[in-house]
Amino acid sequence: METLINDLRIFTEQNFPVNKVTPYLRSLDLQKEQLEKYCYFNRDFYTRNLVHKEKGFELMVVCWSPGQKAPIHGHEGEKCWARIQKGSLQVCNYKEISSDPMNLDLVDRVLAKKGYLDGPADIHSVENISNDIAVSLHVYASPFDSCDIYDMETGVKNRIQLQYHSMFGKLC
Repeated sequence: METLINDLRIFTEQNFPVNKVTPYLRSLDLQKEQLEKYCYFNRDFYTRNLVHKEKGFELMVVCWSPGQKAPIHGHEGEKCWARIQKGSLQVCNYKEISSDPMNLDLVDRVLAKKGYLDGPADIHSVENISNDIAVSLHVYASPFDSCDIYDMETGVKNRIQLQYHSMFGKLC
């Protein structure tokens, strides 16, 4: 994990070049044991488990029980990547057509399995549609603590405050 964090520091100095970060994260070979201390599940909601955070980036493990979903949300225009470490997740990417009225266009829908890398993402939803747990590793350049949630039924975009379920291997 320390090697990954040190490499992300180097990418921070380079403003996270997509042409370097993407292949690096695609080839990443983290062992299950390296992630275990950050894997906390909850039967009612997916969990955001902070591994490391500094000014230039944030590293997080997200744990998904069957049926759990992150609603359509934005990433504040920042570069972010999500790598499937265990199980599979459905990732739907969207493009904002207009903000008033809110209108999103589904760009693609992918069933992402272990090793799949999504990103850099802008607006997307993520869902565990399988009967098994899933774990994803997320890298956020220039971390943010709130984001926009897009409600397609009401046509409303709401800003929410983000929270961690655990930090540095300990429950909050």
